[in-house]
Amino acid sequence: MPDALQPRPTACLALADGTVFYGHGFGATGEVVAELCFNTAMTGYQEIMTDPSYAGQVVTFTFPHIGNTGTNAEDDETADPVAAGMVVKWDPTAPSSWRSTQTLQHWLAQRGRIAMGGVDTRRLTRAIRRQGAPHVALSHDPEGNFDIAALVEKARGFAGLEGLDLAKDVTCAQSYRWNEMRWAWPDGYPVQENAPHKVVAIDYGAKRNILRCLASAGCDVTVLPATATAEEVLAHEPDGVFLSNGPGDPAATGAYAVPVIKELLEADLPIFGICLGHQMLALALGGRTVKMSHGHHGANHPVKDYTTGKVEITSMNHGFAVDGQSLPEGVEETHVSLFDGSNCGIALKNRPVFSVQHHPEASPGPQDSFYLFERFAGYMAAKTPAS
Repeated sequence: MPDALQPRPTACLALADGTVFYGHGFGATGEVVAELCFNTAMTGYQEIMTDPSYAGQVVTFTFPHIGNTGTNAEDDETADPVAAGMVVKWDPTAPSSWRSTQTLQHWLAQRGRIAMGGVDTRRLTRAIRRQGAPHVALSHDPEGNFDIAALVEKARGFAGLEGLDLAKDVTCAQSYRWNEMRWAWPDGYPVQENAPHKVVAIDYGAKRNILRCLASAGCDVTVLPATATAEEVLAHEPDGVFLSNGPGDPAATGAYAVPVIKELLEADLPIFGICLGHQMLALALGGRTVKMSHGHHGANHPVKDYTTGKVEITSMNHGFAVDGQSLPEGVEETHVSLFDGSNCGIALKNRPVFSVQHHPEASPGPQDSFYLFERFAGYMAAKTPAS
């Protein structure tokens, strides 16, 4: 086809190394600067875009059929998208799902998130795997006017996620109660009315489906902001404490969260951490965390559970990891990634304190790790005197 008949690009993605990808923009217009990661999940793009753990990141999807089931209010993990933008291979088609209430294009536009289609996402993913998660500038202009040199310079000027506390940007503003359980046909989300366990969840960027899993496991959940003190947590007289997922550098958030977790450890309560909560629990116990090259993002990650000997397929989303070699005496490594051997779980020996790197609620799937919520509930039942 002659160049004169080629459609003019309406979006571009500029990497800090000067590489530029052109494509078709949809969603909101404008520019955004962030870290770029890739996600291998075949389902759950709406949950991914609203996962607070993606703050400061543009997500490129390796699966090409993004947008083909539309969007709906039930699948949001938080009130609005948190990921900075998305990059996909094919432009979204008309939704084909009885649950859809809005197209992905309109959903993104209403929520101020930029997206770009028509990209060779295989090539882009290879670039991420080679050089690590790059800093990028993503721009959508319906007129196709781009200052490439300026976009590259903006990407180079991005400070990155190391040393960045993002939990304070995505945490709740004030405490609230949560009693909604996991989705079930045909009623949707039932309400937990007879929860035997009182749990305080510290919100570093909690996903709604994680809170639903706690409720489904018999927990009466009170959610507190990331900056809550140990005194504020213990004032609720909880049977257990949950440390949520979240974005950013665990060492940065840990500056205020780790001292709180150390105090909670002295209270001898069952403690369960996920993702960022897992990393900060490791820091509180004397371990250390490291920035990964391109992280783990997807719904098909095999993890070995040393406590059961089983391999489970898990949902992952993290760019930092616990250094398994740094764990002190008395802290055991319970889970490990079968992709790269990185740490995926720890437990305090002879104490009901444990955490995992993956997301065991795994909405929309897989559900191999739901037993961890039941394990947490079992620890609380064992610590709580019978009434």
